[in-house]
Amino acid sequence: MSVTLTITFIFFLIIARFFYIQVIWGQELVLRATDQWNREIPVIAARGNILDRNGQQLAGNLTTYSVFVRPNAVKDKSYAATCLSEIFGLEMSSLYERLNEGNVSEIIVVRQADGELIEQLIACDIDGVYYARDNTRVYSYGEALCQTLGFTSTDGLGLSGIEKMYDGVLGGTDGEIMYTTDIVGNQTENTNIVYKSAVDGDDISLTIDIEIQLAAEQAIREVYENTGAQSASCIVLDPSSFEILAMVNYPSYDLNDVPRDDVQTLNELSRNSLVCDIYEPGSTFKVLTAAANLQEYINGNSAAFSPTYVFNGSRTRSVDGTTIKCWSDHANGKHSNQTLSQALNNSCNPCFTDIALALGKDVFYNYLSLFGLGNVTGIDFAGEAVGMLVPQSLVRDCDLARIGFGQTVAVTALQLACAVASAVNGGNYYVPRLLKSVISSDGNVVEESEPILKNKTISEQASSMLRSMLEGVVKEGSGKNAYIEGYRVAGKTGTAQKYENGAVAAGKYVSSFVGFFPADDPQYLALVIVDEPQGAYYGSVVAAPVAKSIFEDIIAIKNIQPFE
Repeated sequence: MSVTLTITFIFFLIIARFFYIQVIWGQELVLRATDQWNREIPVIAARGNILDRNGQQLAGNLTTYSVFVRPNAVKDKSYAATCLSEIFGLEMSSLYERLNEGNVSEIIVVRQADGELIEQLIACDIDGVYYARDNTRVYSYGEALCQTLGFTSTDGLGLSGIEKMYDGVLGGTDGEIMYTTDIVGNQTENTNIVYKSAVDGDDISLTIDIEIQLAAEQAIREVYENTGAQSASCIVLDPSSFEILAMVNYPSYDLNDVPRDDVQTLNELSRNSLVCDIYEPGSTFKVLTAAANLQEYINGNSAAFSPTYVFNGSRTRSVDGTTIKCWSDHANGKHSNQTLSQALNNSCNPCFTDIALALGKDVFYNYLSLFGLGNVTGIDFAGEAVGMLVPQSLVRDCDLARIGFGQTVAVTALQLACAVASAVNGGNYYVPRLLKSVISSDGNVVEESEPILKNKTISEQASSMLRSMLEGVVKEGSGKNAYIEGYRVAGKTGTAQKYENGAVAAGKYVSSFVGFFPADDPQYLALVIVDEPQGAYYGSVVAAPVAKSIFEDIIAIKNIQPFE
């Protein structure tokens, strides 16, 4: 009886094993067998082009080829190694060893080979050697916009910047050519060849205007070289939509010659500091303090100062035992008894300390939130920093006083540019963006980006008052070096001390200027930042002329006529 049970048990085990192999495991085994008897040649999809807002190509493709070998199908390995090494400049003995590795079904010999080399390869007629089209990414303007565009891997995958952000759109889907082989990998006679076509990637159009970009690149390069600065950068945007027109970070690198072998250098040069790094803005921040005050004045808040209110000429103020003073010594009547407009002209710190303290942290922090401080803007770019803002629950009066004139707060350049844009465009804070549209391979627009209103910051009335005051800064105040005869330019200078290990770093400053034009209907806004210029360091001297140069180029590019 026990023998019968044992036989029955073994029988059922065998049946169960057969069932597992045939039913449960069967599909996987079929796929494995198919894979052993079939070979595929990849058909690489063409990566989509990147265009500027006017259709100018920023990134495209050069047709090149990948060459690979199936060692088992190579009849004369010595001949194959000799030909391949001579054509592609490879080390012959190393290649020969690779061709004799029995456990390798396929090896890649070279990527991104040009067509002339492939013609030489064809002439050699080597068994087991194949080639397939791939793409070499080429960038029309080399260094221009390099930190924003980003770059791809040798396999054509987006690794940084726009190339990475929109890799799924640009990349497409590869195809293949499949055929059957014998046990050593040779193509069988009368084989059925199956062709699966590649689906090319879509093109994308950016909000960038390459002519404005190149003008900004030139201006930033010159100030970087002439001042011996650590770095210089600039962002230009359209205040009516927050479309990014130009982004410049200097020093930069050539996208057609990416320093892939030096990871540290590549990381430093490829970083888009305008989006990913923060800094203490200094006096350019006073635009936001003034905006909050004007709106609260319009709202009827008795703590706010009217445009005609005269601030006293005190040079220093003690807050929480901390002495807060102006950059000027106020000697010989400088900065004495001034209105808000004059305080902006003179960039007088104590006046903005008065405003922040008068409004109080609840009201003031509400405006900081509306202006996007302490949060990301939402731009379609990876790695955006949130800035640094003392939590409202922890802020002291001395902190609030310093925030009023741009200290004890850190922002990204993009955050500040967007905040100022909303303050001067009528109070509309949009989500900034780089993508304008997606275009299919047949030329149809399949997606178009539209402005997205995030929130309102101030009213049109307050914005109009602020624009007029900032136009005065360029006409009569610290921004005179941005003045352009016949054009209504407005803006604000900034000069911020740098800190190292919690203390002021002697002789190290960030010089900046944020400006826009026309002052009554802003169409172009530029924020220029020069980090650690040597010699002269005031934003009025270093950064304002750069903005003027960029605006003058825009005027010429767009043929903007002077006002009557």
